[in-house]
Amino acid sequence: MEYRIEHDSMGEIKVPANKLWGAQTERSFENFRIGTGIETMPREITHAFGILKKAAALANASLRPDKMTDEKLEAVCKACDEVISGSLNEHFPLVVWQTGSGTQSNMNANEVIANRANSIAGKKLCHPNDDINMSQSSNDTFPTAMNISAVLAVEEKLIPAIEALVSTFKKLEIENEGVVKSGRTHLQDAVPISFSQEISGWRASLEKDAELLKQAASSLYPLALGGTAVGTGLNAPKGFDVLVAENVAKLTGKPFISAENKFHALSSKGEFVFAHGAVKATACDMMKIANDVRWLASGPRCGLGEISIPANEPGSSIMPGKVNPTQCEAVTMVAVQVMGNDAAITVAASQGNFELNVFMPVAAYNFLQSVRLLADAIASFNKNCACGIKAEREKMHSNLHNSLMLVTALNPYIGYENAAKTAKKAYNENISLKEACVSLGFLSEEKFDEVFHPEQMV
Repeated sequence: MEYRIEHDSMGEIKVPANKLWGAQTERSFENFRIGTGIETMPREITHAFGILKKAAALANASLRPDKMTDEKLEAVCKACDEVISGSLNEHFPLVVWQTGSGTQSNMNANEVIANRANSIAGKKLCHPNDDINMSQSSNDTFPTAMNISAVLAVEEKLIPAIEALVSTFKKLEIENEGVVKSGRTHLQDAVPISFSQEISGWRASLEKDAELLKQAASSLYPLALGGTAVGTGLNAPKGFDVLVAENVAKLTGKPFISAENKFHALSSKGEFVFAHGAVKATACDMMKIANDVRWLASGPRCGLGEISIPANEPGSSIMPGKVNPTQCEAVTMVAVQVMGNDAAITVAASQGNFELNVFMPVAAYNFLQSVRLLADAIASFNKNCACGIKAEREKMHSNLHNSLMLVTALNPYIGYENAAKTAKKAYNENISLKEACVSLGFLSEEKFDEVFHPEQMV
């Protein structure tokens, strides 16, 4: 491999000649050989850095035209666009397990953009610190990148995936209108419910989750950018914070604003915890829905068997013909991962000291993994499972009319205690509710038939 010599305040260092990063990135790359090599800083963060560096360059061009000249601005913006597009991803090699402020990832962005801008300009035009990092600090850029990436991930990936599954459930509600089945509480038989009502519970849960996610994402709109090192805005021109937030809003189409209190924005990650809480809430509901689906599809002969789901692949290496609810299992495993990530984010957010939180990379990594996994799992569940759910109507009808909890319909006519006696007699003697009720003398056959209509109990 060929190398070139780069330098920083610590001296010279060799850098691969075909890479755009510089000395500080190389030092981090060599000093933090931690993890499997795939736990690099999330690409969503790289994308966000491209956005915020372009927004900062535009703001500096307006406020410091003597420093950010038109020539520099043109080259920097082109380089940032390439970062935003992902075409320079190979030049962002750093792992999550680095400095807790994300300083090295900020410098990675500064060095790549500076070197690429110089290449575009055809001369040594931009310096990573003096030009690309102008009016900024790692301490305000990294939390800004966290917020930008989180908002884009939630609003452009997770919420659309939820809305698609909601649409599928709405179709299933219409298809199953009037199909009555036994309800269940405590995993025990309960009074009747229509299958469309059961599906509506799944659908409404996800709709509420989407509302919570939108509210949570809005809490991340205020940006730390402009606070620089400790929140005072040292070395940033007056008005930079507001203008750069406006530029980020224009570039993303999201209503980002400048954080009112930069000391809070740098040191607290409360909003990040709150936002991931909404992600976790979605995971909890998806866990419940996936479990409901696999319980209802259990069987095919020895389980509930009230619905069928698509058979996507063989389920066993030893049992021929076995098919498992694999999409449900994937969703539940993702939900477990999201819940674990929430614990990591919670601890990370609690560890801010004085003017800065230094657990930001791990918080960002876990947040973005949660959103990525959950969005993908919901989309996969929708396509490969939910769209193919079919009601096994005969089984639902059989289970319904075999349920002892239908005795609840008799409460107004024979009272709770007599209804309980009827249910117990039917169960103990393996006879129908009608036979038990009539033999106990509580109702005549004619009166029982008159008042007992399970399909009307929903």
